[in-house]
Amino acid sequence: MTRLTATVARAAAGLNVLERAAWIPALLVRLFVGYFFFVTGMAKVQNLDAMAERFGEWGIPLPAFSAALSGWTELVGGALLVVGLLTRLASIPLFVNMVVAVATVNIRRVEGLDEFVELAEPLYALVFLWLFFAGPGRISLDHWLWQWTRPASPKPHPERRGTTR
Repeated sequence: MTRLTATVARAAAGLNVLERAAWIPALLVRLFVGYFFFVTGMAKVQNLDAMAERFGEWGIPLPAFSAALSGWTELVGGALLVVGLLTRLASIPLFVNMVVAVATVNIRRVEGLDEFVELAEPLYALVFLWLFFAGPGRISLDHWLWQWTRPASPKPHPERRGTTR
């Protein structure tokens, strides 16, 4: 075995380990971001009057409704992310919540691209977009329910096993 072949084999083995551990980032992101939004949503829901007043100061239309919608979206969506239940579905309103936050509040204070990339909301929006496409990962209720409810793969007919027709 040449050095190059051995190096390629070690690299392939390392990549195989990484692929088997691909569930770890999804779990950690879900737990971290889900918990953060659960806590912020809880704070908003517990102080809806103050949040509505703040939303009104920011010029957000229907401030009482918008504050309640934002708070409950974060509370319920965050909880769903933590347990990995309906992850893709929960990511949609959370993504929209962050886009609205950027479009209605944050963008007014941003004077350039450097300031924009320092905002937390676009990063959270990207996390929700990633969760929507990537899914919750293997350690989630979604994965468990999918494994439990999907039909078993069809088994080959015994008479046709190993035959070529």
